[in-house]
Amino acid sequence: MRYVIGRRGGRQVKNEVLRLILIGVGWVSIACAVIGLFLPLVPSVPFLLLAVFCFSRSSEKFHTWLVEHRHLGPILKDYLVHGGISRKAKACAVCAIWISFPVTAWFVESTWAKLLLLTIAAVVTVYLLLLPPVPTPGGRRR
Repeated sequence: MRYVIGRRGGRQVKNEVLRLILIGVGWVSIACAVIGLFLPLVPSVPFLLLAVFCFSRSSEKFHTWLVEHRHLGPILKDYLVHGGISRKAKACAVCAIWISFPVTAWFVESTWAKLLLLTIAAVVTVYLLLLPPVPTPGGRRR
């Protein structure tokens, strides 16, 4: 099954240079997502979504690999199929945000940077909380 972002239905680009650029951006996004798994301020999911978008337009092989990946694939499938994430993933993300962002803001000297960090944390939290929970196979939302 092909999972895509956007309305184009995953049509691949015809321009070879643009295709190679999209593949490059996809791989850089995956690298950033993997880094984000270990660093608290680097988000993983947006980079994974960017990568799946780039691969859906440039490489069927890389797109399938990413969506079917043992560790990264489930995150993408929940979002692409159901438009949401599990309650557990939401709780983990919100906790990580409100642990890492204030700690980082504590070490930043600039007042505007502190406010920016806390504003970003608040906006991302609201976005996560507004995402619908993913339904379980039994029909309940998880």
